Amino acid sequence: MRRSFVSKCGPPCTLLAALALATGAALAQGAPQRSYIEHAGPPGSKPLPFSDAVLTQDTLYVAGHLGIDPRTGNAAADATTEARLVLEAVRHTVETAGFAMDDLVSVTVFCTDLGLYDTFNSVYQGYFHGRYPARAFIGADKLVRGAHFEVLGVGVKTPRKLP
Repeated sequence: MRRSFVSKCGPPCTLLAALALATGAALAQGAPQRSYIEHAGPPGSKPLPFSDAVLTQDTLYVAGHLGIDPRTGNAAADATTEARLVLEAVRHTVETAGFAMDDLVSVTVFCTDLGLYDTFNSVYQGYFHGRYPARAFIGADKLVRGAHFEVLGVGVKTPRKLP
């Protein structure tokens, strides 16, 4: 059912009325369902107080991921290897949720050395087919476990075209 709003105060009131209607409809349907992609640490390690991702309706919120070397539990010594590890970790989480890397619409990269911008980009570009998500590359003083990169993002499920 389509509803229209008539307002003497112009577009701001019309927008507020539309938001009120949308909010009311959402409340009538109940809170959106959420699914959680849980962090799986090494065997015997304490669970960490976060999920790797949260899925609500068609939107996936991906938590910060690090490029951890599974043998050492720390960041890889080589920046290119670390970039590949962090993007593989993000891809694993995204695919576990039933998404693809191309479903990411926004990515934030935290980096302890902005001189690694080109190194990161050389690896990053291989994880997408077609257009890239919006992205920020932000300098950070320090990251957990000595990492150079931490990557987080938001994905929106898009309908797939049949071949």
